[in-house]
Amino acid sequence: MKVYLFFIFFLISFLSFAQEVDSGLVKQDSTKTSLAMPPLVAPKAKQEQYKIYNLERDTTYVDTSLTIQSEYKYNYLRKDIFGLQQFANEGQTYNKLFFGLNQYNPYPDFGFKSKQFGYLQLEDINYYSVATPLTELYFKTVMEQGQSVDALITANTSERFNFSIAYRGLRSLGKYINQLSSIGNFRFTTSYFTSNKRYLVNAHFTGQDILNGENGGIVSLENFESDDQDFKNRARLQVFLADAKSFLKGKRLFIDHNFRINPKESENNLYINHQFNLENKFFEYNQATIATIIDEVPVYRFGNSYVVSNINDQTRYQRLYNKLGVTYENKTLGQFQFFVEDFKYVYKYDKILILEDGIIPNQLSERINALGGQYTYQKNNWKGKFLLSKAISDQTFSTIDANLNFKLNDKNNFSFQYQNISRIPNHNFILHQSSYEKYNWKNNFDNEKINKLEVIANTQWLTASAEFTTLNDYLYFSDDDASYNVQLVSPKQHSNSISYLSFKVSKEIKYKKIALDNTILYQNVSQEDNILNVPQIVTRNTIYFTDYFFKKALYLQTGVTLNYFSKYYMDDYSPVLGEFFTQNSAENGNFPMLDFFVNARIRQTRIFVKAEHFNSGFTGSKFYSAPNTPYRDFMVRFGLVWNFFQ
Repeated sequence: MKVYLFFIFFLISFLSFAQEVDSGLVKQDSTKTSLAMPPLVAPKAKQEQYKIYNLERDTTYVDTSLTIQSEYKYNYLRKDIFGLQQFANEGQTYNKLFFGLNQYNPYPDFGFKSKQFGYLQLEDINYYSVATPLTELYFKTVMEQGQSVDALITANTSERFNFSIAYRGLRSLGKYINQLSSIGNFRFTTSYFTSNKRYLVNAHFTGQDILNGENGGIVSLENFESDDQDFKNRARLQVFLADAKSFLKGKRLFIDHNFRINPKESENNLYINHQFNLENKFFEYNQATIATIIDEVPVYRFGNSYVVSNINDQTRYQRLYNKLGVTYENKTLGQFQFFVEDFKYVYKYDKILILEDGIIPNQLSERINALGGQYTYQKNNWKGKFLLSKAISDQTFSTIDANLNFKLNDKNNFSFQYQNISRIPNHNFILHQSSYEKYNWKNNFDNEKINKLEVIANTQWLTASAEFTTLNDYLYFSDDDASYNVQLVSPKQHSNSISYLSFKVSKEIKYKKIALDNTILYQNVSQEDNILNVPQIVTRNTIYFTDYFFKKALYLQTGVTLNYFSKYYMDDYSPVLGEFFTQNSAENGNFPMLDFFVNARIRQTRIFVKAEHFNSGFTGSKFYSAPNTPYRDFMVRFGLVWNFFQ
């Protein structure tokens, strides 16, 4: 109650000081000031002077407006999560409803993918260029005993040198037994270019750790779905694992820089490019008590083990990546780049296992070299990038990636992408060691082959996309025991072809102060066996009202969002592997998730209040994020995003 009173007091206080509203990022010609509270932004800089750009140097600007997209992005991941089904506690994993969210890289990855939604990858790191120091604070309440925060400060010491320091922290106990999330993501970035722009560099360092309690799901679905008020207190539901946990941590140093050979920029330029990436990762699964007592009978969730207690499976990983290239640039023809890549990895355990079925080695180690070329063209309304690369080492891969974008005008643009990738399997498909007998393997899988064609149209009428993907030698984790209490999972490779087709359409309809925002996804899979399971329909529909109040000091946004996906054989989750796996025993879905929200913008501050899943009390307790893992119940959460411009 004290928290809610504080929030109400904060809102009233803010309104009492607010004198005028900002329509953009920075007031450029404001003459009014308040004696009680000076303006947060000096009228010096324009919005275009607060730049955000990514590794590909795609540039956006700091945006303090309040739109429906602001509502969709106000979550722990700080991005639109359409197509992801959240688990009950903040900071846990997400079940993928939209297969098109997958991004393909020909190089092998560490694995343990379900634990890495909150792990910041290369493409998640932003770089900045700001006219004055900029601070952004994100805060949101969580399910129980904790908070979610994300704080960023960035500044330019000169026009040519920028640095940023940021930290994202989360702690939430959760409503169920053994569901703690405790996460920290530290990041430091820096950018620099010389006065003649002959040399440019972007670099960052990240240190990240993700700790999750792993309860393995609830034992009795009947108790959860019943109207028994005793079980409305979710901590009374028995779970499979009362003391298991997983821990992922990693550190990364990344440098991307280029040097122009010719002293002055001209019609023809020659550059030397270099990327360096050194990353260490560590994953641990820990379980003190192995047996779960259900109706006075011991149940061994993951089968027999080599130890009687205190399972502590640890996997270590290190990779070193270098990319050296030469780029010829012609202002008319575009850029032609030729590069060589060197990728070295070590994926290891602390012992060699000698089993009846064979020997399980303690590590994978390989050096992969590749040659490639890239052509980039950007002129007038056309922008294209075409990449070819192929490994020349023992472990081989190949990549064809073609992207083309045409901008008809400010309201209409179209993009096309074609990918043909032969990718090396992730390491945990090939090698895994565990104290559980059935979770040890050494495999020799073929490369996965992916053919993907995607078309996207962003028009003034609607946004639509279509994707057609064929998968050959598809790798997945399978359910090897159909019984509910036992979870035996192993990697498999599907020998036949799988075809995937999707259509997604988004359209917002506005009438005066009321708007209806709709996103509908259709998916279809053609396959001989049920290997790749997705819901046929996924939809999000939001009806909301917006208006100004208090002499336009406050901009208000309020409405209701419906999220829904059709029933299908939803992937289940394995805490031992940190992966989702295919199952064909239980169907889930076909339940509505309604959220009511009230958001407000006061100057550069956006305030968010949401009643999440408020229909859970009257539409039945058959809502799940995985076959035995419930989605969250009704709860009210709030927070804010606050920008300071100095």
